[in-house]
Amino acid sequence: QVFTFNGVEIKVEPHGKVKNGAPMSIICHADISKNSDFQLQYNFTIFKDRKLVFMSISDKEDARYEIPVAKSSDTGDYECRVKADRKLVFSRTIYVWVAGMTKPILTADKKEVLEGEVVKLRCELPEEVPPLEFFFRKIKTNSEPIEKRVAEQNQNFSEMEYFVEAGDNILQFDCFGKRQVRSGWDSSQHSNKTLVTVKEPFIRPTLITRPSNNITEGDQIEFECSTVAAQMRGIEIIFQKNRTILNSVRDKKFLKYSTIATQEDSGEYLCKVEQGAVSKTTKMNVFVSELFPKPTLSASMTKLDESKDLILNCSINSLRRANFSILRKSSSGDILLKKSRVLAIKVNVNDTGSYTCKAEVKGIVKESKPVRISVYAPVSKPTLSVVSGSPEVVLGKPLQLICHSVMGTPPITFTFYKGDEIKKNVTNDTYATFLDEDIGLNDNGGYKCDARNNHSSGVKTSNILNVTVIVPIRDASLGSVPYGEVEVGSDTAFLCSVKEGSWPIDFKFFKKTDREVLLHEVREYSDRTIWHKKTMKRKDTGTYYCMASNRASVDVRSRPITISVILAAWQKGVIAAFVLTAMAGAGAVALWWFLRKKKKGNECSALAPNLTSEKLTRPPSDGNYYSGSGYIEDNENHMKSTDESKGPDLESAEVDYTEVEVSTLDPHREKLKNIYIDSVPIHFPAPEQKGTETVYSEIRKTNN
Repeated sequence: QVFTFNGVEIKVEPHGKVKNGAPMSIICHADISKNSDFQLQYNFTIFKDRKLVFMSISDKEDARYEIPVAKSSDTGDYECRVKADRKLVFSRTIYVWVAGMTKPILTADKKEVLEGEVVKLRCELPEEVPPLEFFFRKIKTNSEPIEKRVAEQNQNFSEMEYFVEAGDNILQFDCFGKRQVRSGWDSSQHSNKTLVTVKEPFIRPTLITRPSNNITEGDQIEFECSTVAAQMRGIEIIFQKNRTILNSVRDKKFLKYSTIATQEDSGEYLCKVEQGAVSKTTKMNVFVSELFPKPTLSASMTKLDESKDLILNCSINSLRRANFSILRKSSSGDILLKKSRVLAIKVNVNDTGSYTCKAEVKGIVKESKPVRISVYAPVSKPTLSVVSGSPEVVLGKPLQLICHSVMGTPPITFTFYKGDEIKKNVTNDTYATFLDEDIGLNDNGGYKCDARNNHSSGVKTSNILNVTVIVPIRDASLGSVPYGEVEVGSDTAFLCSVKEGSWPIDFKFFKKTDREVLLHEVREYSDRTIWHKKTMKRKDTGTYYCMASNRASVDVRSRPITISVILAAWQKGVIAAFVLTAMAGAGAVALWWFLRKKKKGNECSALAPNLTSEKLTRPPSDGNYYSGSGYIEDNENHMKSTDESKGPDLESAEVDYTEVEVSTLDPHREKLKNIYIDSVPIHFPAPEQKGTETVYSEIRKTNN
């Protein structure tokens, strides 16, 4: 028995979109080929969204999954698997959409509520599977429904609370549900409408006025606000105008408020009744006619000199009978000057300020707009000075001036002049400053300032301020006479000068060692100075420089010069005489050694007849004979010491003679190469060497 699967097919009936509530079948068909007619057992399995929903074992090639009433929750991906005799085959996946949802059920916890209370609603989709979305609607007559949305992930119902507001007489509520499908959103029908009756805890308040119309300033006006409530406990009545609370009562049915009407009392009034979360209001507009206009205050002058006469007059258009008073404004309160419509005074500076007048008719008081009166004292002659104190300025630096008037009523206008040119105008109380940043070499004076205010006396001018321009030091230099080398004991003149700079100038002379040493300082009304240093010594050798400064407070340093203090001519003569004496002594010593060695040489010639006579009789024209040196003498002494220590053995030793040529040495060179005067070395040149010398030496052959 041989068979094979050609394929497995899955389909849905009815075809296309399935309506909610209609029957639905999922059919799985196995397509098989056999080599003979025999029966097989088929194991059918149907999955929805990868979850098992149906199983069947049959000898037929078809299996049906019947859903008598399709719901939106049956929407999803379906797949079929068929197994026969260890062979397993899968079908393709098909998407089944059950359109529409079941109708939700809405219930309310109350059928009758008071304004300010809360209604709790419950909406349920009994045949649907979450996740779902619920929509609640509050429906009022002649208004758009108020909708609220709630998402439920784990249940097929939802609850919502609605606040019942004032004016919600009859309310209706309904709900509907939604779920998300592959093609978008699927919505249910709207639920049944639930009716809720609303009762008022109190009625809207009533607001009346007495008199009700034709209200004029000075009339007594009375307001009354009232309401009717089922329960007075917690009732509050508030009376206000333009957000300002005028009166309020609690646990009462009515409120009264009265006042003398003024024009400012015109406007909108509001009566508000509150209980718990419920608030109801009533509004009313009130117009108060004007009894008389505001008074007007006039002044004979608003700006005047001190000791002048001032007349203030208070008046009302088309009305002469009223109680007038004139006042002066103050931070601590109004000051009554006179109960009259006219005030005449002789003013002083302290009378500067704001003035008003008041008029009273039938208990109504009105105030005029304030009038500003300014009384001026004349300015005093200003003083002009430099802010830094000293009437000086460094060339290239800014100059700040201050102009000040001790007396005078502000504001005061100050004018600065440089020569005859106006530089700046400043209005201030008692002083003003001016910064001149363009200082030239010839700006040595010509500053002045004017001061004036609104007093009729006019302008006052300061004295002319002369300012000295200080030129900074530039290019200091140092020289000396003699320059470079100075003999010990002589005098030296140091000259320090500058290229430019204002006098006086402070000059300082320094010697540079491991630290700066101040040698001399002087103040000169000149661009140069000379410092005479007496009796120069060897320790005065070194580097010198000078520094110059003036009132510009800038130190300028010269380039350094080097002074060498050398020996005087007479000191050199003493040293030369000393050197010549030493050389003469050395020559005598050399001659003595020469004669001594010559004598020894003749003796050696007699004992050694085998020596050639040519070498023994060599003429002295080949060079000076060097008949002794420290080295030869030391050898001779050493040999003598050795002879004495050896005794007879040394005397019996064989004696040989040989000829040695050595370079000629200057006997004075080593002795004169280091001579010091005042710790300063004096160097002498070495004499020229001429050829070589021939000397004879006695060599004894010994065991040593």
